[in-house]
Amino acid sequence: MLHVVLIEPEIPPNTGNIGRLCLATGSHLHLVKPLGYSLDDRELKRAGLDYWKDVKVTVWENFEEMRAAQPAEMRFFFLTTKTKRAYWDAEFRDGDAVVFGKESKGLPEALLAANADRCLTIPMLDNSARSLNLSTAAGVVVYEVMRQLACVR
Repeated sequence: MLHVVLIEPEIPPNTGNIGRLCLATGSHLHLVKPLGYSLDDRELKRAGLDYWKDVKVTVWENFEEMRAAQPAEMRFFFLTTKTKRAYWDAEFRDGDAVVFGKESKGLPEALLAANADRCLTIPMLDNSARSLNLSTAAGVVVYEVMRQLACVR
């Protein structure tokens, strides 16, 4: 099972879309507080449609708590625009986690620095957008993991 971690997500429709993605791929969604919305938000539920109730989702107080509760062998990959290593260069395994930051700022610099060997990016053309939409980025990476694990039907 893949784990999708959203640290301090701010926009309910992004989380709803990612929840739907997680359901479609059998992934576990982890939400790390603070959240920029309530889990009862109608926009979150609208984006997740009637699937939201079936999404495997866990809410954590902070990333350290989330990480400590996972098996020691679980590997975390951190998505950022601040590295050159493309996501397709990583060799994913069952049980890995892909970690995304908040829409406005991405992941904290200290977290990226402490995990520089596990930072990945989605390459874009020079002089293009600063970054992709969070739910788009999650979809791109989750389906690469699925492809590598031969989970795509």
